[in-house]
Amino acid sequence: MSEGVKVKDLSIYYGDFLAVEGVTVDIAPRSITALIGPSGCGKSTFLRSLNRMHEVIPGAHVKGSVDIDGQDIYEEGVDPVRVRQHVGMVFQRANPFPTMSIADNVLAGMKLNNRNLSKSDGEQIVEESLRGANLWEEVKDRLERPGSSLSGGQQQRLCIARAIAVKPEVLLMDEPCSALDPISTLAIEDLMQELQQDYTIVIVTHNMQQAARVSQKTGFFNIEGTGKPGHLIEFDQTEKIFSNPTHQETEDYVSGRFG
Repeated sequence: MSEGVKVKDLSIYYGDFLAVEGVTVDIAPRSITALIGPSGCGKSTFLRSLNRMHEVIPGAHVKGSVDIDGQDIYEEGVDPVRVRQHVGMVFQRANPFPTMSIADNVLAGMKLNNRNLSKSDGEQIVEESLRGANLWEEVKDRLERPGSSLSGGQQQRLCIARAIAVKPEVLLMDEPCSALDPISTLAIEDLMQELQQDYTIVIVTHNMQQAARVSQKTGFFNIEGTGKPGHLIEFDQTEKIFSNPTHQETEDYVSGRFG
């Protein structure tokens, strides 16, 4: 049974630069948590630290701990590649591998992990994952077409299918709808609420209505000024954050007075 994500006193550095300081937060299993805040306040950096994706930038390191199902992912000897098998990621821009077929896109993560799949196993995973991403009915007759032949909203759902094919426990989404039209956005939001039954989902969004619609908890990040670290100012039930936050700066942000 998933225990969710427990972050304790996490500070994130790029070389000597402190990007995010002192975040402590418990993210419940099988829930949707939204992270909001102005641009450059560290919310995407924090999100990427939950599966060590920020480490693709040389010199990135952290202090503190991130426990996922009882294992600190920053403990010595923990393989970041293994971490990313348990913690999937969907990016702002849909990024299917353009030369790969729809089916091969879904299986890309499995093959990357050197899983020798039989043809029938592969076909089953493709169907299950595309059904999980509400895409199967739309693409089942053209699985050999390139992933890039799909519309933007379909490409984003293909990326979600790719992320869930490896059966992660946690799914991170970095502004997954920012490049999509309203109808595709709604499809992704509906999908998130379905996926929540099986996954712990953390989403960064600039769309406050989206945070209010899909999440149970919301975290508000802010920054004092350029060159200063981002902080988690407030973390609470989404309804409380949007109707009666504890901190004035949260109130100013959600009411549109700044940011």
